[in-house]
Amino acid sequence: MGRYELLNNIAHRDLRVATAFGPEYGDDVGMVPAFPSEFAELQREYPIFLRKDATTGDWQSVVLLGFEQRENLFLQDGRWNAAYLPGAVAKGPFLIGFQEQRIDGELIQEAVMHVDIDHPRVNAADGEPVFLPQGGNSPYLEHIATVLRGIRDGSAYGTAMFGAFDAHGLIQPVNLDVQIDERHRVVVNGLHGIDRERLASLEGPALLELNRAGYLEGAYLMLASLHNMRRLMAEKQRRLRAQDAAAAGKN
Repeated sequence: MGRYELLNNIAHRDLRVATAFGPEYGDDVGMVPAFPSEFAELQREYPIFLRKDATTGDWQSVVLLGFEQRENLFLQDGRWNAAYLPGAVAKGPFLIGFQEQRIDGELIQEAVMHVDIDHPRVNAADGEPVFLPQGGNSPYLEHIATVLRGIRDGSAYGTAMFGAFDAHGLIQPVNLDVQIDERHRVVVNGLHGIDRERLASLEGPALLELNRAGYLEGAYLMLASLHNMRRLMAEKQRRLRAQDAAAAGKN
């Protein structure tokens, strides 16, 4: 569990956040949440799937980073080897919370930013400053605010979009059983994707409904993203060959 505090430029004036990547920052994960607001960028780099949220039972989109629970094939020598960083990773130790405020006599929930001060990225000596010396937001924090807005908007939009996909029978289980080479086979369970044939067979009213809501584009972006599975497999094969060569060198 994180220890979140409401971010402010007095209590956190010296806060710095590490922006390198590695297992020490919790980046060694096989998948991370994804949001429809970033599908256009994600589909160029990552395969996008759906899975059921274990708590709510709602559909959640994810991008696959590796074939094992603690395997991230995009991590390499402290770098993230992709042109686009998923928002769930880019946000680092920050999240959007809500604070009650009374405006014109009406009690409303205002979105505010929180920081997990126990996060391993926090207070790195060589990290990015969150606030400027005069107290204003740093360029880094402005970027994080943009990322968090995309997550907030994409999360609400995704709930509606995936519900529509489900209602039209467009979600199907994905049997991810991959033979990497003659000695290595991987299986990833619990993933779902868009049923291409079912999507192609939808008739006018259903297509019109999905298109008007903007959901049709999301379905096609998810389908287009699957070509990135070849990239993941190639990187997995490369690392297995490197491990075999290293093991052979020790003998």
